Amino acid sequence: MTIKAIRDQSQPMRHIVHVRDHIISADASVAEGGGDAGPSPHDLYDAALSACKALTVVWYAKHKGIPLEHVEVSTERDASEERKGVYRLAATLHLSGDLSDAQRQELLAAAGKCPLHKLMTAVTTEVTTVLA
Repeated sequence: MTIKAIRDQSQPMRHIVHVRDHIISADASVAEGGGDAGPSPHDLYDAALSACKALTVVWYAKHKGIPLEHVEVSTERDASEERKGVYRLAATLHLSGDLSDAQRQELLAAAGKCPLHKLMTAVTTEVTTVLA
């Protein structure tokens, strides 16, 4: 799959990201020289983790017949030591439904196994950049 980020010339830094048939605006904050016309790449990275955890929890609950009604994942970023090699994300699950404590713990464990959590913490990602 190819994802494209194409510059929007009407804004100082905004890009339009094309993912399959979906369009996402990405930009830098005003303080960084952008127009804040969309989430920053860091925001999208963090959002991907939140979305992955939420989708994993919903899939797991359906698969196991757990009566989950609603899930919300809030992720807080601490990038204060990013330049030292440490980027911290703290995800909080908000679950509703007629759930026992055991089911809540089971869903929490499932969230910890979402594919992006694993990708961010247990996989070496190799990135190459070339000129077209």
